[in-house]
Amino acid sequence: MGHRLQYWPVALLVRLIGALPRPLARGVGILIGGLVYRLHPRLRRVGLRNLELAFPEKSLHERRKILRGVYVSLGRLLGEACLFPRYTRRNVSQVAVYQGVENFEAAEKRGKGVLLLTGHFGGWEVGSFFHSLQGHPMQIVVRPLDNPYVDALVTHYRGLHGNTMIGKDGFARGLIAAMRKNKTVGILMDTNMTPPQGVFVDFFGIPACTASGVARVALHTGATVVPAFTIWDPVLRKYRVEFDRPVEMVRTGDDDADAVANTALFTKILEEYVRRYPDQWLWVHRRWKARPTGDAGLY
Repeated sequence: MGHRLQYWPVALLVRLIGALPRPLARGVGILIGGLVYRLHPRLRRVGLRNLELAFPEKSLHERRKILRGVYVSLGRLLGEACLFPRYTRRNVSQVAVYQGVENFEAAEKRGKGVLLLTGHFGGWEVGSFFHSLQGHPMQIVVRPLDNPYVDALVTHYRGLHGNTMIGKDGFARGLIAAMRKNKTVGILMDTNMTPPQGVFVDFFGIPACTASGVARVALHTGATVVPAFTIWDPVLRKYRVEFDRPVEMVRTGDDDADAVANTALFTKILEEYVRRYPDQWLWVHRRWKARPTGDAGLY
């Protein structure tokens, strides 16, 4: 019963925002993001601590400006996601455009599956939704939300045009099966992990425990890894769903060493995007929570 009671306010809010004209829906989302920024001091502290670790050269004023931008980005994403049921292939260009889609198409033609390397960046939910509307439904590796009713609502919106979810528990088997069928799978590789599922590789020069399963699956199956990020473009006033060139994998024949080397390579690519657009990444996640044995905690 408790989960149901928590679900109704969320469902009502999503439907109310979804009924608004698009500019107003986006504005309401940004307003909600601003309220969360002001009313959730713990997340602010985590965000500022992460920014201190990543950008020690920046002033406190600069870090706060970036963090406020993060909440604008999250609010904008909320507004757009609430409008998903209204979008069709004909009108979705109001929201997003492709950049570098030829990189994805070339990877798909190889026939060994495509692993989209991405993170909680910009409009990540918009990117997978837009791609499915263009006739490219994908599988998405997710952790189910704690509230099963909210999780069902989010899953419904994500899957309106054919996207399906792969749970994080035992996801490697699902990835291998998908690659053998030349499917596309989107993977958010920017969250804190714990050994043995994760290995420590540098993120902003600090060891961060990072999922190594993506590298292992790519090495095992020959799947193509394509960096894919959905970036808010203030000039276009819409998102760019951007596919970068496929990653040139490290292959020495030492499976364990190659898994670590490629995980480090993937993380470096993510870091490059975060450095380019720092106010579009999820700084409020405790990315460096897990520490190598003997290292002091950072939070």
